[in-house]
Amino acid sequence: MRGFSLVLRGGLVADGTGAPLAALDVGVVGDRVRLLTPGTVAQADEVLDVSGSVVAPGFIDAHTHSDTACIDASERRLDSSQAFASVLQGVTTEIAGNCGVSAFPGTYSGLAALSRAHSVSGRSNHLASLVGHGTLRAFVVGHEARPATAMETARMAEALDEALESGAVGLSTGLIYTPGSYANAAEITALATVAARHGKPYVTHLRDEMSGVESALEEAIAIARDSGAALHVSHHKTAGKYAWGRTEVTLARLAELRESGMDVTCDVYPYTAGSTKLSAMLPPWAHDGGPARLLERLRDPGQRDALRKAIAEGVPGWENTVGNGGWDRIVVAGALRHAAYQGQTIAALAGAADVDPVDLVAELLLSEDGDVTIISHSMCEDDVRRVLSAPFAMIGSDGVPTPGRPHPRWAGTFARVLGHYTREAGLFDLPEALRKMTGATAARFGLTGRGVLRDGAHADLVVFDAARVADRATFAEPLAAPEGVRLVMVGGAIAVRDGVLTAARPGRVVAV
Repeated sequence: MRGFSLVLRGGLVADGTGAPLAALDVGVVGDRVRLLTPGTVAQADEVLDVSGSVVAPGFIDAHTHSDTACIDASERRLDSSQAFASVLQGVTTEIAGNCGVSAFPGTYSGLAALSRAHSVSGRSNHLASLVGHGTLRAFVVGHEARPATAMETARMAEALDEALESGAVGLSTGLIYTPGSYANAAEITALATVAARHGKPYVTHLRDEMSGVESALEEAIAIARDSGAALHVSHHKTAGKYAWGRTEVTLARLAELRESGMDVTCDVYPYTAGSTKLSAMLPPWAHDGGPARLLERLRDPGQRDALRKAIAEGVPGWENTVGNGGWDRIVVAGALRHAAYQGQTIAALAGAADVDPVDLVAELLLSEDGDVTIISHSMCEDDVRRVLSAPFAMIGSDGVPTPGRPHPRWAGTFARVLGHYTREAGLFDLPEALRKMTGATAARFGLTGRGVLRDGAHADLVVFDAARVADRATFAEPLAAPEGVRLVMVGGAIAVRDGVLTAARPGRVVAV
C-alpha cells in the first residue's frame, strides 16, 4: 500500500456522526486521512501505537473571539500561551467573528487580508469567521444611537455580500453590545436575507439572555423566518437570578421549531460564568457616539448618577447584568494597569476603597482607556446541563484570549465536556459528546470534509485518553492545559504531541 506520513494504530475511531466507536487504524496522506482495517500493512514515515486511546476528528469550537489572537501574539501584544491554549485541548478549527464583532471590514479589509496576516504570524489550528453586524454598522454608520438609513443598510448589505462571497461562514449579531444594539429587527432582517441567499446562517447573541430572554428569542426567530436564514443561537443561556430555570421554556421552543422544519441550533459552554467587557455593564445610552464619548460621560459626576439610576431601576430593552445579579458577581479578569484587581469582585474592590461601585467602575475604565474584561457569575448549573444535553446544541467556548486572568473556558471547555460532563456526570455518551464537538459544528458552518473521520476527510485529528481526559484550567489558573490529550494533528501536521505544542504552524484561515 502507498506510503503514509503517519499511521495511528490500535485506537478506537469516533467518526463525528455519533455512531459507536470502531476499531480502525488511521492513515494520513498529505492533508487527508484514510481509514484502515486493523493490521493493514502500510508504508509510513511514522507509526504510533494509540491503543487505549480514542481517535476523533479535531474539535471545532463553534464560538470564539480569537480573530486576531495569533497575530497579536506574534506582535507581542498577547502572550503565546493565550493564543495557543485552544489547540492544546484538541481544537483544530475556531469559529470567530461572533457576537457582532469581526476583524473585517475595518481592521482588515476582508477575509483575504485577514488570511494573509495569519499566514505571516503563523497558526497552529484553523480559523473560520463570521461577519459581525456590529463591525459592519461601525464601518458604515458609526457609533450613533439611531436607526440606519435605507442607504446605510444597503451599504452594509453590499459589504456583507462581498464578505460571504469571499468565504465568511455567516452573519453574527451581538444585540447587547453597541453599536449593534442600536439596530432594529428590520435592519438585521435585511442583512440576514443576504446570508440566506448564500445559504449561510444568522448567528446571534440575543438582545437579552436574562429576564427578557423569551422575547429576545422570539425576535431572533422572527428575523430568521422573515429572512429565510438558518438560525443559530450563540452560547444559549438564561442568566441572572430572574431567569434561572427558563431554559425549560426556551429549549422547548427551539425543539418545537425544529419539529416544524425550521433550521435552528445553538451552542453552549460548560460553565456557570460568562465573560465580557466591563463597559458592557453600562446602559446603551452611555456608549452613544463611541468609546471616546463613553469616557467623557464617565468623567461627569452627573452622568455617573444617571448610570447609578439606570442600573438600579433598569432601562427598557436593556439587559441589565448588574441589576439581575449584583456587583458581587462581577470579577475583574483583565486590567493591564491594575493587575492587583484581577480576580477580585467589583463589590469587594469598592468596599475596600469605601467608594460606590459605579464610581470605582468609572475610574477603572478611565485609567484603562475603557479596556477592562470581567467574569460574570450569572448562571445556574441546572440550566447549563439542560442546554448541554439538547440534541441540537453544539460546543463553543466563547473563549476570549486576553491578557490577565481570562475565563478558563478558553483552555478548558472541550476537556471539561469530555471529562466532567460525559465521563463523570453521564449527560451523554462519548460518541454523542464528540458529535457535538465535531460533525454537528462542521455541518452548521459548512465546513465540508471537517468534523468527520472518513476516507478523504481533512487530516485534522485529536487522539485522547477517554478515561483520563480532564480540564485543569480554573479561574485562578485559567490557562492550565488539559490532561489526557496525546496528539493533535492539523492539516496533516502534528501541532501537539504528548500534550506539548510543536513548532508546526499548519493552520490557515478557512473559506467556505
